[in-house]
Amino acid sequence: MVRNRAPGTAPAPGPVSVVDTLHGRPVPDPYRWLETPDSPATERWLADRAREYEREAASWPLRDHLAGLIRELVATDLWSPPTHRADAVFATVRHAGSEHPRLVVWPARAHDSPPASGARAPRTVHDPCSDDPDGGTTLDAWEPAPDGTLVAVQTSSGGVERGALRVLRAADGTQVGPTVHGVRYSHVAWLPGVPEAFYYVRRDGVRGMRGVWLRRVADGAETFVHPCSGPGTVPGVRVLGDRWLLVSEGHGTGHRTDLWLADLAARRPERPDLRPLQVGHEAETEVRAGPDGLLYLRTSLDAPRRRVCAVDPAAPRGRITPEYWREVVSQDPGTTLDAFCPHRAPGGTALLVVRTRLGISEASVHDAVTGARSHAVRLPGQGMVSGPVAAPDGTVFLEYADVAAQRRVLRLPPGGTDPEPWPGPARAEAPRARAVRSGAPGGPGSAPSVVRTVVWSRSSDGTRVPVTVFDVSGRPGPGPTLLHAYGGFGRPRQFGFSATVLAWLLLGGRYAVAHVRGGGDAGRRWHLEGSGRHKTRAVRDLVAAADTLVATGWCARSELCLSGGSAGGLLVLAAATARPDLCAAVIASAPLADMVRFEHLGLGRMWTREFGTTADPDDFAALVSYSPYHRVLEASPRAGGTRYPSVLLTGFDGDTRTDAAHPRKMCAALLAAGPEDDHPRALLRYERDVGHGPRAVSRAVGLAADAHAFAAHRTGLTGR
Repeated sequence: MVRNRAPGTAPAPGPVSVVDTLHGRPVPDPYRWLETPDSPATERWLADRAREYEREAASWPLRDHLAGLIRELVATDLWSPPTHRADAVFATVRHAGSEHPRLVVWPARAHDSPPASGARAPRTVHDPCSDDPDGGTTLDAWEPAPDGTLVAVQTSSGGVERGALRVLRAADGTQVGPTVHGVRYSHVAWLPGVPEAFYYVRRDGVRGMRGVWLRRVADGAETFVHPCSGPGTVPGVRVLGDRWLLVSEGHGTGHRTDLWLADLAARRPERPDLRPLQVGHEAETEVRAGPDGLLYLRTSLDAPRRRVCAVDPAAPRGRITPEYWREVVSQDPGTTLDAFCPHRAPGGTALLVVRTRLGISEASVHDAVTGARSHAVRLPGQGMVSGPVAAPDGTVFLEYADVAAQRRVLRLPPGGTDPEPWPGPARAEAPRARAVRSGAPGGPGSAPSVVRTVVWSRSSDGTRVPVTVFDVSGRPGPGPTLLHAYGGFGRPRQFGFSATVLAWLLLGGRYAVAHVRGGGDAGRRWHLEGSGRHKTRAVRDLVAAADTLVATGWCARSELCLSGGSAGGLLVLAAATARPDLCAAVIASAPLADMVRFEHLGLGRMWTREFGTTADPDDFAALVSYSPYHRVLEASPRAGGTRYPSVLLTGFDGDTRTDAAHPRKMCAALLAAGPEDDHPRALLRYERDVGHGPRAVSRAVGLAADAHAFAAHRTGLTGR
């Protein structure tokens, strides 16, 4: 039943008989027509969903309150770690109240905070809001030249993440040379010395040539340097130590990296002599240059939880491949090694190593020769460390955040143990304290303590799966709970700051994360055990986690909402359609849903290593067994339809990753399967001119507030 249709408009079509036969099995796809986003039929259908959504959202009591609370929690200055180039320092800053970060530069002066005023104050190189006051353009990436006079910036509009690469003068932001169009988060690697050219990558191909290109700044002349081996790989390029060209090729996100190295001092940059560093090994490896001239590699080769190795890039040909690597820091059985940073230290080279234990970071400094730990780094709390970068003098800058503290940059001097806030002491009060005064529980001036608890569930095959639960200290009995999961691409769940999560906690809810297989929470094996044909294990892990939270008294079934985005959206939909009684509600943001057609939508063709391919009969059988869209279509008819949990789907018409056809088709299937009553069991919040990646702050706040107001309404969270 379509509700509130504007008078005189034609109804959107219902299911259409489309059936594919794959490996002898008929596969119905009655909403294939919704894959065409701009057809009149799809537009009418979306208009119906929009009216339906607005009617429902208007009845959610906490919608406006959540939006105001989240807006206040994000109203703080956010800096990126500084990048040093010759006599210049670059960083991005998003000031409180701004929609997007802007790129700034100031003269290097030790490592003091950038001056607030005067000739040395930060100068804006690029502000995306200057080009687009409506906030639809994002600054996606940037890379300064070695001498700091030029900087390459990448921007995109409408959320499509496929935009423009330009070179700007750091002095005044004026453009140099022509624009490169159609890039997607390209690596940019400047030639050492005079900034006359840079390497960059094309993922989508130009004249059929995907891979690494060399581009001259002045006239835009280009040379194709290195091709990709296939359509499902991701190219990359870096220049290390002002001498070494590193070319990479990812085979499936989080699965395998091939690496080649060339000495830029030996041959012309158009024809580098690339030699294998790691080729053909089922391992993921990241490379950084040390101040001692060695290359340091964080790798899963022979180390599922990752280790750090070293190799001399100047070794004779053939002696830089894995059999010649020297292990510096070994893997740890209880953590995953997620970040590292070689840097100068008193007496030589040291390594800052960041490990993660069930979402919480631990940092330590190690000797680069022996690997011995010299000291631990004292972090501000139990949170997440990311992005460590080294300055020329050995100072390491890193980002830190936790569930109750906004992301901030910390500065660790050489040999130091206690990182300091950068740039300078925080001038604004903690966002949590402001939130408390805005009406959160605890009363004026009392910031409630957030408590973390690890609960263990047991999956259907007997595997123990950890679940982390965050709660405000002293809250008794069961209560409304969000259960989040991702479980894809080997990515570990790390607990940084989320204004939405903190707002949910402050208003009386609980927040839990299931560390399911398919993610990287317990290393590479944990990832592979939940990927490909084994993806159903991740689904069963999430089901077990939900059952455990109910059985152990954290929440009632009617108080539980599953939440996930992208690959996590797939996971929560698969769990809810497998067990319709599992929870009260589901938030699936920009999800995958049709796992038979995923290779034809968005970037799905790049993800066959993660999910499998319908071309293989065994992969196909696994995919269709948990595909949420097909589970709903193939559910046995029951009187009044199948009563699935209330589902909120979000979709973005600029999404070039998962493609908004997934939530459109999933919504249509759920509406047809569920009983018709005054409150539809599936809602679609659909946005124009945004995509899968970053967006303006105001739009991000609106999305987060709506999603969690829906969860509050369905789980009984009142905010009192």
